[in-house]
Amino acid sequence: MIGVIGRLSVVLGLSMLLPAALDYADGSDNWRAFALSAFLVAVSGQSLSLASRSATRQGLSRQQALLLTTLVWFALPVFGSVPFVLGSPSASLTDAFFEAMSGLTTTGATVFSGLGEADRGMLLWRALLQWFGGVGIVVVAMVFLPVLKIGGMQFFRSEGFDVSGDILPRAAEVARALFWIYLTLTVLCVIGYASTGMTTFEAVAHAMTTVSTGGMGTYDDSFDRFSSASHYVAVVFMALAALPFIRLIQLSRGQWLPLWRDSQVLAFLAILGVVTTVIAAWIWTAERYGAAEAVREALFNVTSIMTGTGYASSNYNAWGGFAVTLFFIVALIGGCAGSTSCSAKVFRYQILFAALTNEIRRIHNPSGVFPLRYDRRSVEPEVLSSVMAFFFVFVAAIVIWAVALSMFGLSAITSISGAVAVLANVGPGLGSEIGPAGNFASLPDGAKWLLAFGMVLGRLEFLSVLVLLTPVFWRR
Repeated sequence: MIGVIGRLSVVLGLSMLLPAALDYADGSDNWRAFALSAFLVAVSGQSLSLASRSATRQGLSRQQALLLTTLVWFALPVFGSVPFVLGSPSASLTDAFFEAMSGLTTTGATVFSGLGEADRGMLLWRALLQWFGGVGIVVVAMVFLPVLKIGGMQFFRSEGFDVSGDILPRAAEVARALFWIYLTLTVLCVIGYASTGMTTFEAVAHAMTTVSTGGMGTYDDSFDRFSSASHYVAVVFMALAALPFIRLIQLSRGQWLPLWRDSQVLAFLAILGVVTTVIAAWIWTAERYGAAEAVREALFNVTSIMTGTGYASSNYNAWGGFAVTLFFIVALIGGCAGSTSCSAKVFRYQILFAALTNEIRRIHNPSGVFPLRYDRRSVEPEVLSSVMAFFFVFVAAIVIWAVALSMFGLSAITSISGAVAVLANVGPGLGSEIGPAGNFASLPDGAKWLLAFGMVLGRLEFLSVLVLLTPVFWRR
């Protein structure tokens, strides 16, 4: 396990040379901080790899896989925060760790401001963190979580990849297949953004944070300064990144039917379409926008929040309580399983709805037999139990985090929306402080550490982290 973390740290360290080179080309002295960070992180990672070289090579047990999954998402943000401390913006340890954790979990919450005047190397590093985090979480969702039977993900165990046998070789195989799809989406997104008037740097940085559904931009006002065409490009790629990546792989092989038969995909697109239509009609009838602008604003912001990207083209807090409530709801839904998107995922709501429907039918006909089915397949009781356990923990965590945040003196709207923003990995919250027009910089350090822990808890589907806190996990 230590060897895996070490090798990933080496890759992370070497990638710091890219923003170092960019700052050097720009004539910024910040390249020295990135170069030093690259050296320190790469050497540390290589030391971990060498220290574990003599360890017996064998497959990961279920216990080790759970531990490795969590340790990676705690260790890499520590290494990823080094450039933020050593160089611009010379952040505190708390702010640097918060920003790095937000990047690698693709949450998109930020404590940095003045991005328009920041060194381009720092902006590129934030985008790279999210890009790495995006492909990493897809591998976890497609390999580790189904094998570990987390949150009902075992339903997808046979979907696309055979994950029987040793987990790490399978993870490497899946990662290779995913990488080319992920890279292709990123390149196409760069081309799309560049065609709308973005500079090359803006197009690359935003493509990485769009495909990863991370949402860290290069300006404080997010997408507000970009053209309408760039908004539509963002919508297309945010939606694609929220689809199951196994479907995109099949699509690349000319297999269209599985995508259009996937009930999760159809439900995701249906919810997206309905909520967008309702909000567009709401802000149009309120005479806030013209018809075409209302559709664009609603489509962009609903897609951004539902996929967990967190971009904003305007301050939707000003659209009234009805629109804000709908944004809050879609943030709790999220995208599809096996994608870079976040939150509870559409398939879990579908399974719960199917179970509720069966229960109502059973009340009407007590002697009837009503097997639970989802997407033309039987749902095992174990899957339903896992989904119900996930929702219980999801709701309980939101309550606990909201109460804990309020103890730091934060308002109710900041506490509740902040809890949802990090546990659902959406990014921005609601209200003037952490909403689309603000950031998390003014929050107390204790609240930031709590929020950072919430990011990894939500990104790894809660139970895979919480099980490590139980005594029974550590028993042989």
